[in-house]
Amino acid sequence: MSRVLERRRLLLTLMRQVTLEDGSFTIADIAGRLGLPRSTVQDWVKRLVAEGCVAGQRGSHGRHGARFVAISAMPRSTCRRVFTTIDGDSVTIFHKCLSPATAGFCALHHRAAGGVIESLEREGDLLRETGHLGRRPVQVGLSPLAAVGVEELKLEGDRVIQVLRSIGGPAYSLSEMIAHADGVLEVRLERRGALVCAEVVTRALDHLVIGIDDTDDERGGATFALALALLQHLARLEGVTPIGHRVVMLEPTIEGRTAGNFSSYLELAVDPADLAMVERHAVRFVSDEAFSGEWGVAIKRGFRVPDALRAFAGRARTGPVTRGDALDSASASGISLYGGRGTVGALAAVGASGSSIEAQLDPSVPL
Repeated sequence: MSRVLERRRLLLTLMRQVTLEDGSFTIADIAGRLGLPRSTVQDWVKRLVAEGCVAGQRGSHGRHGARFVAISAMPRSTCRRVFTTIDGDSVTIFHKCLSPATAGFCALHHRAAGGVIESLEREGDLLRETGHLGRRPVQVGLSPLAAVGVEELKLEGDRVIQVLRSIGGPAYSLSEMIAHADGVLEVRLERRGALVCAEVVTRALDHLVIGIDDTDDERGGATFALALALLQHLARLEGVTPIGHRVVMLEPTIEGRTAGNFSSYLELAVDPADLAMVERHAVRFVSDEAFSGEWGVAIKRGFRVPDALRAFAGRARTGPVTRGDALDSASASGISLYGGRGTVGALAAVGASGSSIEAQLDPSVPL
């Protein structure tokens, strides 16, 4: 057992013991019994409150510290966050899990169950699943059947409804835990013996892809670093949920490159009412922070990539492409371009979105 898990187990055991004996505990109670600094115990209490294992009983007043009670060693939810983006009749579901193991479990069983999920990708503890609106039956049961599957995706106004069927541990997660995940608005449950059917309700968010290139020059800078800074900046805006950052390699021998000729793109889930605001912030940030006057930004709404845009990205990875070509391709795909020469690489990065990491980093691998 790791030192962190051992410390967690030790603290929770004592907290439960003191709760049973005295009805509640203070940070000083736990710190005194374990010989730990109060600041350390305070940090742990905050973490366990966030997990739902500890609850505050009453606030601090006078010389008396805040009192807490231990509820359970179980976390409130194995999902930190669940959110959904839409593009036409397609839906992408994002599960930010407590661990890569739980994300991997869901990926394995959702794939095996069938249903409406058509593609899955897992990066660490983030599971991304895409499907179309509609219904397809799932095969769920005890082994060797899958334990959980997504049977239906539907849209009700500005809400996405995922209909899941499950048994065993996943049924417990759906019935007792997933409602506590950030982004989940409501969970509607129906029990049929050991099987649980759950309708998980989330906001229908827009999917924004922002490509960036040519932000550095001989004085310094790096496009990937500026892209990461931009992601952090945009993540602090109201109505924005960050999804991730990717790097895309373009033609490595092209004239005028500063180094290896890598561009970047970001993905965000955005409240539809905030799209224009996010676009303004992105362009202003890049223009202010770029070393190069040839910086470029490409902004696309939606996660589906048209064949013509994918083909443009492929050409930019194997040979020279003009800014005029980029303007024509962007116009045909409904993509906004800002800046100078960097718009070519920025648009190519957007065109490579949705492909594998291996393909994005190796131009010899088809997108």
